[in-house]
Amino acid sequence: MTSGDANRPNILFVLTDDQGAWAMGCTGNAEIRTPNLDRLAREGIRFDNFFCTSPVCSPARASILTGRIPSQHGVHDFLHWQSDTSNAGLDQPVPADRVPFLQGMETYAELLAGLGYDTCLSGKWHLGDSLTPRAGFGTWNPMPYGGTSYYVVPVVEDGEVRKHEGSYASDLFVDNALQFLDARADAENPFCLAVHFTAPHAPWGREHHPTELWDDYYANCPFDSVPDAQSLPAGLYASPTDSEQRRRKLTGYFAALDGMDRNVGRLLDWLDEHGVAENTLVVFMSDNGMNMGHHGLYGKGNATWPQNMFDTSVKVPCLIRRPGHVPPGVVNTDLLSQYDWLPTLLGYLGEANRVPDGLPGSSFAPLLEGRSIAERKSIYVFDEYGPVRMIRSREWKLVWRYPAGPHELYNVADDPEERENLFSRPGHTGRIRSLRRELDDWFASHVDPRIDGSKLPVTGRGQRDHATKDDAFAYRYPWLE
Repeated sequence: MTSGDANRPNILFVLTDDQGAWAMGCTGNAEIRTPNLDRLAREGIRFDNFFCTSPVCSPARASILTGRIPSQHGVHDFLHWQSDTSNAGLDQPVPADRVPFLQGMETYAELLAGLGYDTCLSGKWHLGDSLTPRAGFGTWNPMPYGGTSYYVVPVVEDGEVRKHEGSYASDLFVDNALQFLDARADAENPFCLAVHFTAPHAPWGREHHPTELWDDYYANCPFDSVPDAQSLPAGLYASPTDSEQRRRKLTGYFAALDGMDRNVGRLLDWLDEHGVAENTLVVFMSDNGMNMGHHGLYGKGNATWPQNMFDTSVKVPCLIRRPGHVPPGVVNTDLLSQYDWLPTLLGYLGEANRVPDGLPGSSFAPLLEGRSIAERKSIYVFDEYGPVRMIRSREWKLVWRYPAGPHELYNVADDPEERENLFSRPGHTGRIRSLRRELDDWFASHVDPRIDGSKLPVTGRGQRDHATKDDAFAYRYPWLE
């Protein structure tokens, strides 16, 4: 049987794709069906102020793995990929798919492998070279690209990309994960299993999701839980969405989440059936947030030009459960970030001395043991998306765009929906100056000057190669042409 050592619990890390923190029943959304995520929240801790490191897929995923911010690991935008997202399954590799972006950087999976863990990745990779096992994962079943048809799914098997036709993507990723678990059910080593769903990432068309999810429930959902037609601050631009498109997108988005949730249930059932739930730390997270009508947007940080840092883009769900160890039914409101995850995991395992030097995050492992983290020094969280940076406290958020704006200041305590930009209003000069100093000092203490995002032409249109290459980034923004 898998690990029975309480000091070496198994790790089940579940990552979704483009899931806003608002998109769970346990956060008050009465229209979406997420019973298994709601169960994790009841039986563990729900972190209500958890932030991504960058509001787009690849940079956030690199940060989760390495504990580094984008200006340290060099992945500043989503990595280019090509897909016909129809059921023909015509995904094609592009140059970024062959680049080893995280080479030489320790990951949490690599560190756990060094502690004797059997490691596995099943699901989305989207971090470059994928034909051979990477990042410390011994069992390697990645979907290599940024997105795919839900019914024609590319997966790397034995060094080749093979198409799985007819299997629903969320089902397939968990099928492979359960094969890993079944194959080592009698092993003594603990496991670290990472299941990376593509859900609820687009495509959202009817043909991409099970009929019972689309037709039997969400096709008739009023979607009152999601705002509509909010306006953007001056200086930001986005493509419009009409009412028919809105309903189609929301129906597919909610259906994809429902299909993902039932597969989380399959994983939890396996833990229960094999008697290892109490010795398995289950961590549920999303790579970045998502606007589905919020601020009038459908997308994340690159849903606008220039890129945005709305809470709906940068806040992500985070649920952590371990029955008998992690306190149940807790809603934590500390300001935490994905760059805290690696130090937290190593700290929880009593291996804080193995955390690589120079990481910006700090451990919140005491929270998983029912203690406080009052000793943490910072009262801020930080985000970056190329030349767009954010500093946020419980009360205030400053968004600074290099070199010349537009900038934003919000009192998020009084204006949580970020409707009123106070940057140019009288009376805030001192606050802006203080927050800007904190922002600049924090990033100056952590960035690698060679890949400093504030000095790179990151536009939200993708990355082709290492950030040090002259042609690493795409410059086009279609709706401005």
